[in-house]
Amino acid sequence: MDSDRIRQQFAFCLEMDQEKNIGRQTYLSDGARKENDAEHAWHMAVMTLILSEYANEEIDVLHTISMLLLHDVVEIDAGDTYAYDEEGKKTQRQRELAAADRLYGLLPPDQAEKMRALWDEFEACETPEARFAHTMDNIQPAMLNAAAGGKAWSEKGVHLSQILERNKNTANGSEALWNYSRENFIEPNVKNGQIKEG
Repeated sequence: MDSDRIRQQFAFCLEMDQEKNIGRQTYLSDGARKENDAEHAWHMAVMTLILSEYANEEIDVLHTISMLLLHDVVEIDAGDTYAYDEEGKKTQRQRELAAADRLYGLLPPDQAEKMRALWDEFEACETPEARFAHTMDNIQPAMLNAAAGGKAWSEKGVHLSQILERNKNTANGSEALWNYSRENFIEPNVKNGQIKEG
């Protein structure tokens, strides 16, 4: 056993525990509290196992799940940038790149390269797996927001145009899931006033 290697691996695994402390803006389905990044990643991984049959293209499910489990770890350093925080988005990329360098750099070089490549693939959104991962990243909060009665959308005064702009590429991973989300999660909350029109 390479003692340096295993020490680096455990250092990374322990650092990942910090993801449980990164709060998001999406409420759990019962509306009692907001989810954290670790819960978000786990939930999307399960959803990918169940919903991958709706991908526009055939995907490697394990590869997609690996990407989803790792894509938000940069928020340990960079923090969560709310989907509709235009000011925060201005520095998001810079903050997340620095975080990726540090966090993936905790690993042994071969694993650091592999895990960083998964994050870069997600960010580039050019492979079938990355496109489906982005679909999950947008559908999961929409599902929870709808289940919680549109609470987060209402509190933030979100407009339909903002949601549609954020989801402009969601169908690239799965047209079927985007259509389902729009018809069952988004449009009912426009009708009941939880999402503002326009």
